Amino acid sequence: MPDLRQFKLPDVGEGLTEGEILSWLVAVGDTVTVNQPLCEVETAKAAVELPSPFAGTVTELLYEPGTTVDVGAPIITIDLGGDGPAAPAAPAAAEPAGSGLIGETGANGRTAVLVGYGPRSTEATRRPRRNGAGAAARATAPQVLPEADYGSGGERPPLLATAPDATVKPVRHGGLETGRAAEAHVTAADTQPAPTSSPVSGRGALRPLAKPPVRKYAKDLGVDLATVTGSGPGGVITRADVDAALATPAPAGFGAETPAGFGAETGRGDQRIPIKGVRKHTAAAMVASAFTAPHVTEFLTVDVTRVMKLRERLAARPEFAGVKVSPLLFVAKALLLAAQRHPMVNSSWDDAAQEIVVHGAVNLGIAAATPRGLVVPNIKDAGRLSLVELAGALTELTATARAGRTSPADMSGGTITITNVGVFGVDTGTPILNPGESAILAFGAVREMPWVHKGRIRVRQVTQLALSFDHRIIDGELGSRFLADVGALLHDPGTALAF
Repeated sequence: MPDLRQFKLPDVGEGLTEGEILSWLVAVGDTVTVNQPLCEVETAKAAVELPSPFAGTVTELLYEPGTTVDVGAPIITIDLGGDGPAAPAAPAAAEPAGSGLIGETGANGRTAVLVGYGPRSTEATRRPRRNGAGAAARATAPQVLPEADYGSGGERPPLLATAPDATVKPVRHGGLETGRAAEAHVTAADTQPAPTSSPVSGRGALRPLAKPPVRKYAKDLGVDLATVTGSGPGGVITRADVDAALATPAPAGFGAETPAGFGAETGRGDQRIPIKGVRKHTAAAMVASAFTAPHVTEFLTVDVTRVMKLRERLAARPEFAGVKVSPLLFVAKALLLAAQRHPMVNSSWDDAAQEIVVHGAVNLGIAAATPRGLVVPNIKDAGRLSLVELAGALTELTATARAGRTSPADMSGGTITITNVGVFGVDTGTPILNPGESAILAFGAVREMPWVHKGRIRVRQVTQLALSFDHRIIDGELGSRFLADVGALLHDPGTALAF
């Protein structure tokens, strides 16, 4: 008999309650080993790969990519071995107490999570859903997209079993069916078309069937695929279906009314983007910061011609080969030197203990724009690094963030942040503090401008700095002195010898 085990979505750290499955890295029928990555999941902070706690054969993928899953819910079934036909998966709770497998609860009541994140003694809680749309969608029979429709490059494996006699069994979690309709059969002999896409939204809703190029085409035209009926094999939506939906006016009373002058001429309606993942976390953090810490922002315009010339000389040196010598490197170094002189800037407000925590190490955060939203990974104890080491750390940090591979550990524990708005051609801004920090420095674009230099007007390279700080910790004098020191170091790098 097969020995079926279910892997539950673990809390990968910091009390997460849910995660979105971005992609599966395995398919039904694949043989997996312990610690082999199974899927990529986006948490509130980053995208992480979940390793397998079992070795065996994948028998079922319980959710499609794009689905948001609660922590503790089963996401995949693996057969550890044995012969005979597949049977309904046994609940993971049937594991012997104290097994120590990821996502399992041991005899001591603690749940094993991913290696390196530590066990949690309490269960994560979340707000109740406002309606049952997501649960209702998960209770419907799954749709199987023909394997050919995933592209010859194998962009993602087909979901669920696709054998001619495959039977989709119910999976129960907490007494409720969570991902499959009971006794739903999918066979190659079926001649009835697949159920058409419906405009049901919410967590766990079925995605309309369409190839990636068609999805992009519909998105560019502002067409919601959930409202389109597919004419392709198995109900797959084609470009012609999108064109037909665009040419057909929406029936009266369908959806929200479009105000005059906002898409009425083109027939395009509003686009609704789910608030989840990194963007949801960032929004909550920024609102909490803006309405908790009293922000003050000060500005300084600096002639950085000398440091830009120094940048050219250093970039040519052999020790800097292979790393990027950017203006941000010198701003980071100036901030670290100024923080040594003014340690109170590198501190946090502990409201519960009614204490100000002055950090001994500077964990330097760098705000990075990624396709998933704004993230702020940090370089741990950046003050101990040489200029070459700091350049390498910045290069690695930004590359990892843009690739969406920053780990949650790299985004926790920051003490002060730099946001480089200059890369977008922006002169300056009024940055919002990263929660738990007392200061953030905005670095603007470096421009050639007329500047009074040695009593004459010359063309110089000039930038603007903006420092926002928590006025509960940093008063105006301290903030001004700190910003002035950063500016002095960028104006004349030789000033660093006096620090």
